[in-house]
Amino acid sequence: MTTAPEPHALMERVGHYYKADHLYSVDRTKVLEYARAVQDYHPAHWDDDAAAALGYSGLVAPLTFTAIPAMAANRKLLEGVVVGYETYVQTEEVFEQHRPIVVGDILQTDVELSAVRRVAGRDMITITNTFVDQHGENVHTMHTTVVGVTAEDVDPGINDAVKKVMMHDVDFDSFEAASADYVKTVRPDGPQRIATAGATRVPGSLSFDELAVGDQLPVHHTGLTRGDLVNYAGVAGDVNPIHWDESIAKLAGLPDVIAHGMLTLGLGAGYVSSWTGDPGAVTKYTVRLSAPAIVPADGRGDIEYTGRIKSLDPDTRSGVVIIGAKSVDKKIFGMATMNVRFS
Repeated sequence: MTTAPEPHALMERVGHYYKADHLYSVDRTKVLEYARAVQDYHPAHWDDDAAAALGYSGLVAPLTFTAIPAMAANRKLLEGVVVGYETYVQTEEVFEQHRPIVVGDILQTDVELSAVRRVAGRDMITITNTFVDQHGENVHTMHTTVVGVTAEDVDPGINDAVKKVMMHDVDFDSFEAASADYVKTVRPDGPQRIATAGATRVPGSLSFDELAVGDQLPVHHTGLTRGDLVNYAGVAGDVNPIHWDESIAKLAGLPDVIAHGMLTLGLGAGYVSSWTGDPGAVTKYTVRLSAPAIVPADGRGDIEYTGRIKSLDPDTRSGVVIIGAKSVDKKIFGMATMNVRFS
């Protein structure tokens, strides 16, 4: 059983920064795998000609694709910097798409412990990932906020149970040892070069002139099975067994297996991009999660996505769309918005 750090000790680690050890090459196979995993069938993710028609040099990665390199890069932070928790519960995610990521990009993933807040006795931990391309430009920024769940909140047997089902390369005993040798490293001084292509290119999205505040997006239902969750886990590298093992989920205090938060976000992003016509038209996607999507073994997992235009800005020909997500009459998204540029 691990012990959570004292609040002041964790606060002192805010600002810890490092670059991932390996570059991430965005290849065609991975884009196709991820698009399938999040059930995003926009042609720009699948067909070179469709992507080229929108002005892209290659297949476009779905908006939440950065979850893959982030998952690998953040592991060192969770093993040696933010330690002492039995698990983490995702509560909020912010994607800033400075320009769409395409096949052929080579990404350097940077990791920073950007904030720690204590709310009602719980630690709210924010990790910021920046993705820098082969030209030295930050093409995407992602802020992930999780709640650290301590041993007091879960069944004492969860550690032994998890060790029996986790992949062989996850060494739980190394977490505390790594923390004992902790040395803080911070981001080097100097400005970041933010890509501007996402804000300057002419999008292939809906015409601004044909939209009005209050317009409703068509309702969309997405089915989820345990097989979908296992597939997403393999593609994205999220090995947490609460997403595929019912016994582990219940030891963690959950009613049943739950869908990955990132999966529900990816499904929502695809829902909006299919409506707009251009996945690269999104500049920001913010989601606060309020409840997990339960996926029972009988295959009756379902999420209902809805949306409406909250505001429109004629000067920038852009708008804000509010997205709703509901499963078994429970709200999955507490609040979700997407900033979209229109043609």
